[in-house]
Amino acid sequence: MTSNVRRWVALVVVCFGQLMIVLDSTIVNVALPSIQHDLNFSQADLTWVVNSYMIAYASFLLVAGRFGDLIGRRKVFLAGVLLFTAASVACGLSHGASELVVARFIQGLGASLSAGVIIAIIVTEFPKPVERAQAMSMFTFVIAGGGSLGLLAGGALTQWVNWHWIFFINLPIGVATLVLGAWLIAENRGLGLSHGVDVVGAILITAALMLAVYAIVTAADLGWASAHTLGFGGAALVLIAVFVVLESRLRNPIMPLRIFRLRSLTGASVTRAFVFSGMFTNFFVGALYLQHIRGLSAFGTGLAFLPTTVTLAALSAGLSARLMVRYGPRNLAIAGLIVIGTALFLLSGADAQSSYFPRIFAAYLLFGLGGGLAFMPLLSISMSEVPAADSGLAAGFGNVTMQMGGAIGLAALGAISTGHAQALMAQGRTVSEALTGGYQLAFLLAAVCVVAALVVVLMVIRPSGGGARRRSVVELDRAEAEAA
Repeated sequence: MTSNVRRWVALVVVCFGQLMIVLDSTIVNVALPSIQHDLNFSQADLTWVVNSYMIAYASFLLVAGRFGDLIGRRKVFLAGVLLFTAASVACGLSHGASELVVARFIQGLGASLSAGVIIAIIVTEFPKPVERAQAMSMFTFVIAGGGSLGLLAGGALTQWVNWHWIFFINLPIGVATLVLGAWLIAENRGLGLSHGVDVVGAILITAALMLAVYAIVTAADLGWASAHTLGFGGAALVLIAVFVVLESRLRNPIMPLRIFRLRSLTGASVTRAFVFSGMFTNFFVGALYLQHIRGLSAFGTGLAFLPTTVTLAALSAGLSARLMVRYGPRNLAIAGLIVIGTALFLLSGADAQSSYFPRIFAAYLLFGLGGGLAFMPLLSISMSEVPAADSGLAAGFGNVTMQMGGAIGLAALGAISTGHAQALMAQGRTVSEALTGGYQLAFLLAAVCVVAALVVVLMVIRPSGGGARRRSVVELDRAEAEAA
């Protein structure tokens, strides 16, 4: 197998690793009511099926990315896939609430190890701008396609078989990824551990992120101003401050602070955090609206979201990459964010009388269109100036920012939405009217988050040079001609 063919086949392999993570995220959300019924979860405890996974996933991303830089990304990726696959089987075999929550935590740890290095593997394997755009396009396509598949498979398996099989579906994908990954993925020459490992820094940042995510995911139930939330949130901030001081004084830190001087990385990461606040809110609140107000089943909800995921997948199949090269990632991201904001403003006007066609369908179609235009350019911008030796750390930082932004946004907007619905009920509105009002406010605030993302792009991210863009177009045309 030639080196060029190996790279593209290896790309497919790492995309399989990402597919498992995406499938798991969407499938579990659809199956939560069945899991609650079978394992006798209380409403409050049910959230830990999601929260335990999220805490582990977000907490270890930075460390996973940096260890990939130090000891080799293939090792970290395969370790993550192995752990995720084994934990998925444990989830499927769970017959008690505590068993499932523990298995989900381990599953989140495995997901963080593999996801923390995937972007770095792609960036180092495809250094040329045109090839990297095509590789990122395939990666984004897998995420979008996996979302569609997860929504449908989750509804179908839960409704017609049982929820245990939503976890067993990861077993064949995981085994294939392990076998092919060990064979095809090239190992990077790590920076090595010869100068010592910053164990204290790794423990500090992991503990800080774990406390921060725990404070966020429990804030909706205990209150943002509660002693619990402020205590854990404050402890997280203290640990982060100690971590920054420590990293600034070490010769071989786990997280070199020079990475934050890259304007493209920090600007794109903050932008993605705002966008994913809107995205998480859209899918979570949208599912509640479709089921509680429109009366759709779990499978029907999956079908209703298909315009978003199918459009996103279609654009990611190659069109986004070509548009990004021709018009520049910043311009394409701006256009995408405007379209996403428009979609959320449309949803903010949906009520109990709104039919699926045309308003809701058009909104979800626009959401997929905007995502297809914005997601890949923002990802490319974030990694555009990162040295190859630090790409794992940069990818981990981007993922952490995105997950934290999504978690904070969903928790905050969900709490505001619930409070507004309760206020409407106190005014004498019906339950349906109150819920609708709460959902509308959540969609409107999600749109505001996307507008904030647009402001960050306009003010922080520099426009790319026209000459470089024209050269990239020539390279793309030449590559297509050679392929033909």
